[in-house]
Amino acid sequence: MRDDVFDEVYGPENCRIIERQVLIEAPQLNADSIKSCPELLNNVDILLASWGCPPIDEDLLSHAPQLRAIFYAAGSVRALVSDAAWRRKLTVVTGKDVIAERVAEFAASIIYLSLKHFWHYERSAWRDRTWPQRRTVPGTVGSRVGLVSLGSVGQHLARQLSGSALQVVAYDPYVDGEALERPPSCSRVGLAELFSTSDVVSLHAPLNSETEHMVGDDLLNSMKNGATLVNTARGGLIEPKALVSVLKARRDLTAVLDVTEPEPLPPEHELFSLPNVVITPHIAGNVLLERRAIGHAIAEEVERFARGEPLRRAVTPDGLVHSA
Repeated sequence: MRDDVFDEVYGPENCRIIERQVLIEAPQLNADSIKSCPELLNNVDILLASWGCPPIDEDLLSHAPQLRAIFYAAGSVRALVSDAAWRRKLTVVTGKDVIAERVAEFAASIIYLSLKHFWHYERSAWRDRTWPQRRTVPGTVGSRVGLVSLGSVGQHLARQLSGSALQVVAYDPYVDGEALERPPSCSRVGLAELFSTSDVVSLHAPLNSETEHMVGDDLLNSMKNGATLVNTARGGLIEPKALVSVLKARRDLTAVLDVTEPEPLPPEHELFSLPNVVITPHIAGNVLLERRAIGHAIAEEVERFARGEPLRRAVTPDGLVHSA
């Protein structure tokens, strides 16, 4: 993992849990050091990884004949775990569900603020130093919130919103509601209907060949007057030129973007100049002590693995196909 990540994620308490179960073959390594000394992996049974880990590919695996499991204290393992690792039938554990809870909390906060048109009023009252006239504001009673995808984040968010007075609808062609362990209480609608009828649209889909740039001119232009688009998933879900074009033409819309394409945006990017855009630097999933929660979840999984107990956060290649 990156040099700055280990203490942020694990810290002394989580390290003590792990060290009761394992013998440390090698200390913290970054991508460069593990590539320069791959022989350190010769006797390794498990690999503790996090942000900055190089791909677990054929070359790396050739130096780790005993490797049985990868514990990834971060989110998506798509770019980390190669086909070679899956062919080896390695156990792969990730902290994505812990991150999903934090993203859902962040998205819920943004949704409630958006339904009060907070971003418009903040700009008018603070930045422009004027007391704005009231405009039509949806509010948090009876307004409609549309969730694009009912993966881990979408399900957490739907449950968080279920105790409110909001109407919550969702679009996800890949998740069968009957197959969900705890199905969230929200109606399922088509994507076009979701965009055209929601006061806030919140994106939570994975980025893959089917979803890249799925949100383009047509969907953006169909949004209700005064609606807000929230993206805490991946910037590539939105067609970037269409986003700029529609937001320039329709100042009634607002976009709150925790992720962008590209990421980070260059300083001269046009989105920074638009008054109806709010950009945050990919902070929805994990900051400061939230990272320790990921490390704690991984430490508990290491305990279960060492004891031969069933794991709670293991992932499979089939489960990753349509997973955010």
